[in-house]
Amino acid sequence: MTIRTLLIANRGEIACRIARTARRLGIRTIAVYSEADAGSLHVESCDEAWPIGAAPARDSYLRGDVILDVAKRAGADAIHPGYGFLSENADFARACAEAGIIFVGPPASAIEAMGSKSAAKQLMEKAKVPLVPGYHGDRQEPAFLERQANRIGYPVLIKASAGGGGKGMKVVEQPADFAAQLASARREASASFGDDKVLIEKYLVRPRHVEIQVFADGHGNCLHLFERDCSVQRRHQKVIEEAPAPGMTGERRREMGDAAVAAARAISYVGAGTVEFIVDAAGDFFFMEMNTRLQVEHPVTEAITGLDLVEWQLHVSAGGTLPLTQDQLRINGHAFEARLYAEDPARGFVPQTGRLAALRFPTEGVRIDTGVREGDTVSVHYDPMIAKLIVHGADRTQALDRLVRALEATRVAGLATNIGFLAALARQPAFASGNVHTGFITEHEA
Repeated sequence: MTIRTLLIANRGEIACRIARTARRLGIRTIAVYSEADAGSLHVESCDEAWPIGAAPARDSYLRGDVILDVAKRAGADAIHPGYGFLSENADFARACAEAGIIFVGPPASAIEAMGSKSAAKQLMEKAKVPLVPGYHGDRQEPAFLERQANRIGYPVLIKASAGGGGKGMKVVEQPADFAAQLASARREASASFGDDKVLIEKYLVRPRHVEIQVFADGHGNCLHLFERDCSVQRRHQKVIEEAPAPGMTGERRREMGDAAVAAARAISYVGAGTVEFIVDAAGDFFFMEMNTRLQVEHPVTEAITGLDLVEWQLHVSAGGTLPLTQDQLRINGHAFEARLYAEDPARGFVPQTGRLAALRFPTEGVRIDTGVREGDTVSVHYDPMIAKLIVHGADRTQALDRLVRALEATRVAGLATNIGFLAALARQPAFASGNVHTGFITEHEA
């Protein structure tokens, strides 16, 4: 199979980033856009563009039927969903296959297998992938779940089975609080995902969040492209990511990589995926979930491997074999990514909307992935990310120095952003030490 024309079913920085690789490969690109995005950078970045509906995502970027119809009419060979929106929608992946259009992502069966946290953990248990002690079954009676929490031992974490982004997630410190926190988690889960099913796990104190980039083709080959440390989070949202993880030993990297590959093989995975682990203070690691798509933080993996993961996605989706083997892969240096958002740290990081009166990035020593330009408007309808700043250095110290300088040289005017917060975080001596964990920001804000 050959991909000659690619429809990019997304917007913003990821649509621009996909278009950049496609252009380099000589692939014609088709953008889709909502009414709010008619003059956007991702539309300008593609060879042609088609309107798909009103500004709200539910009326445009989530309309798989409309997007698939555009793909057929525009003569697309393939659809790249990016991340978010339809990227982990099994029904959309299946509809693409039925229409004879390549879905640049895993098969629908793999998306479904990892779509439920409970079902995924049952699969991982069979594949002998390490799991946090917990209950991931179907029984959901409150009294039964409370008994499971008592068995696991407090503190415990209640998580929405169908969830993500911290929605439907509650830490319970003591038995007396369990019933109220369970009810709260279920309300959030139902409102956010239409499913109030939960799972319960042992809550690890000061853990690290380390994920493994995996890649598989349709010919039985599967490998990993090392790890990323995504521990620096705020309200379960990643803020600064890095690769490789600080303090990672060669032996632990092999163990985590092997576990991630086993997870991918367990669901007959194809394409780019990320297996997320939580790591305790002793260095033991446990499976959290698998994201069946490209991740926001994929550029740090590209920086340390010298590879283009979107190019690999297109190659594998078209039926090709993985370009390299595991023993051909090497880590080169260190990389960081910082997410620049239109949000106001002084007001609880509330999202900001409005016109970017000025937007200037440094031109040397930093990769900028963005979907906006000076003069553009940050809309109320979508995620308020302005850009990702990615830096690479020979080692962590050099990369961190470049990150600080890149953040300090960035200029944004017209609305509040988190740029000062990011720069202050990157300058923290505790951050420079590499001794980070998922509560790092909360601990150092206190």
